[in-house]
Amino acid sequence: MRFDDSYSPSVRQHVTLLTIARTSTNACYRFAPPFLAIIARGFDVSIAQMGIALTIAELTGLASPLIGHRVDAMTRRRALRLGLFGVALGTLITASAPHLAVFTLGIIVLAASKVAFDVALGAWVADHVPWNRRSKVVGYTETSWALGLLLGVTTMGLITAVTNWRVAYATGAIAVLILGLIVSNRLPAADDAIHEHNDDLEIHLEHGVMRRGSWYAIASCFTLMGASQCIFVTFGPWLEDTFGYSAANIAIVGFSLGAVEFLASTSSAKYTDALGKEKSVAIGALLMVPAALLIALASQNIVTGLIGLLVVLMGFEFAVVSLLPLGAQLVPGKRGRGMGLLIGAGTLGRAAVSIAATRLYDQHGIPPAAIGAGLLALGTVLLVSLHAKVAEKY
Repeated sequence: MRFDDSYSPSVRQHVTLLTIARTSTNACYRFAPPFLAIIARGFDVSIAQMGIALTIAELTGLASPLIGHRVDAMTRRRALRLGLFGVALGTLITASAPHLAVFTLGIIVLAASKVAFDVALGAWVADHVPWNRRSKVVGYTETSWALGLLLGVTTMGLITAVTNWRVAYATGAIAVLILGLIVSNRLPAADDAIHEHNDDLEIHLEHGVMRRGSWYAIASCFTLMGASQCIFVTFGPWLEDTFGYSAANIAIVGFSLGAVEFLASTSSAKYTDALGKEKSVAIGALLMVPAALLIALASQNIVTGLIGLLVVLMGFEFAVVSLLPLGAQLVPGKRGRGMGLLIGAGTLGRAAVSIAATRLYDQHGIPPAAIGAGLLALGTVLLVSLHAKVAEKY
């Protein structure tokens, strides 16, 4: 995807580097769920106990509004650099953890630092790209979520198959650290654009005050991320327990899922601005509902189950890429704070379902988690539709 001269020089010069950097953070962040059973065996704990660790880490999302406030108070380069170095540190702690408590500490640091980087990146994009063209750039940067799975997690999974999961985490940490140094060197020390454009949605609104209906958008991120987490934390153990998949097999499935997510990301970048952001979120979330039910009904059939899994992730990726641009508009004049609220709700959504999904999996397999994903996705459709109605009035 190319950006012509109508985009600012900063976007053309730096967006690809920042997308690559975010790909590395997403790889480290997304590695644990597909390989949850393998990591659990390394600590001699259950899947449910690993779910508790993931929940504790996701609760760092409660600090996202504060992180967003801090991002607004510093230069974008500094915020991006601190986020990347923090992810590298958290990943190294995770790789060297002697027991589950230290592992949990590592993923807490990783998750909090990734929130900081994501908030800073969202604010950087909002600084340089007008609202009516933002989905293309956000869609481009969000391909990093898919590429984190397609390339990053697949590579780390193959490293796990050859060595172990600790070496995979250490490799990811080194990659993030190197990219952190490059970003710190390439981006200007002072912000080169602070609100260089006046977004139509902000012109007549009081800065620092949340727009009407914003809580619907924030709640929709909670339900959307919760829906995806129901599947993310259970599909790896499901493949291993039900069909005997090894680490290498799971890595291959992860590659396929990443390819589907990449297609959804690029589709969102191409179509969301034209369709409308709320409508696009609803389309993606609605696609998840029957696919999740298919997983629940066909959990003993690998072909049908994988088809359902692919469609769930495709719908989720299209929806979340379409949703993220809304974050920078929630609090006029305070883009980092708005992004922090949206991302914080998403991480809280993942935390809210991690324990329940993993415990239900231990007791009943993947069907209850898949049904939960469908119900939460349906809630997302309702909430984002309400946000669209309120936004039309104000």
